[in-house]
Amino acid sequence: MTEIQNSKHYDLEDRTLEFARRVRAFVKKLPKTLANIEDGKQLVKASGSVGANYIEANEALSKKDFVMRIKICRKEAKESRYWLRLVDTSGNRELEQERKELEDEARELTHIFGSIVTKSK
Repeated sequence: MTEIQNSKHYDLEDRTLEFARRVRAFVKKLPKTLANIEDGKQLVKASGSVGANYIEANEALSKKDFVMRIKICRKEAKESRYWLRLVDTSGNRELEQERKELEDEARELTHIFGSIVTKSK
């Protein structure tokens, strides 16, 4: 890999890690309703899985394995967005703004991984 490609690789690794960290901090602030507790668990799992699968993709043994892992990243980013849309912020403006920002990041990650899949074919 060239140095530029290599730095982009780590930027996306860092970006997915930061997304998972931000989601965890957000979930801690949510009202503790039964629905938010259950949805929050799913959100934490999906958001962490985005970055974990990206790391796995970069260690892939074949191109086919790489593409499959990137597709899983895309799927988990979509799922994260779904759970973000489902959690209840109880009308708290700050939480709602944070939820929207995280939803936008999940959407951007979905597009990035979709683009990687397209370019890998």
